[in-house]
Amino acid sequence: MNWLRVISLAALVLLLIPIAVLLYYGLGPFRTPAGYSTAVLRSIGLSLFSSALAVVIDILLFTPLAYYLARERDRLTESLVDIPVSVPHPIIGVALLILDSPLTPTGKFLLYLHINFFDTILGLVTALVIISAPIYVKALQPYFESRSTASEDFAMGMGASRLRTLFSVVVPDAFDGLTSASLISLSRALSEFGSISIIAYYVLQYPFYGVSPASVTIFELFNGAIPGGLDAAVTASAAMILVALPIALAGHLIKRRASAR
Repeated sequence: MNWLRVISLAALVLLLIPIAVLLYYGLGPFRTPAGYSTAVLRSIGLSLFSSALAVVIDILLFTPLAYYLARERDRLTESLVDIPVSVPHPIIGVALLILDSPLTPTGKFLLYLHINFFDTILGLVTALVIISAPIYVKALQPYFESRSTASEDFAMGMGASRLRTLFSVVVPDAFDGLTSASLISLSRALSEFGSISIIAYYVLQYPFYGVSPASVTIFELFNGAIPGGLDAAVTASAAMILVALPIALAGHLIKRRASAR
């Protein structure tokens, strides 16, 4: 008997049991209309919109960082990238509050520029970028490392800079890697609670005025802050899993396809 396989599959089952339980009870015995009400669906919509916007920013700002780490082997920078995901996430929310507080010089300056993080889509997306960007970088870096550098060496031999080579040679041929990393970081952004429950417990801007992100809404259903109770929290959790799980699976499948090439 292959005991390594048995132990590995048993460990996998332990990871999947909570998800399976939520899907069973949320779509079965505990299913209630309050768990997929208009308020819940709007909160899921807000989470999808803000997470997708965060991923677009990840692609634009952090693709060069992933490429830099893949080619330069800067261990210090690589370690620093991990900091946002290695600290308790409420700390990120507190940090953004202080950064944008009228009691601090940075906050006074940002508010002078009409940049407000508290209970805004901007604050929500900023928190999601900080949380998801390290995941994006760590997912994309191995893809760049696995690529042959022949075309890059040729471009730089013709006088192109490393940055120009990235955007003119590497990125156009990196669809699978970029897509996989984007979907994985999107899944991470959708699951965030700690930071956004502080900086954007709900949004006070059109078209999501008064809407909380999905994770916050599920928390409110659970603790009774909004009507529904445990049944509604479980149903909403199952609905969120049905939205997030295909995104995560697609990201990993595309990553495997990219690695096989």
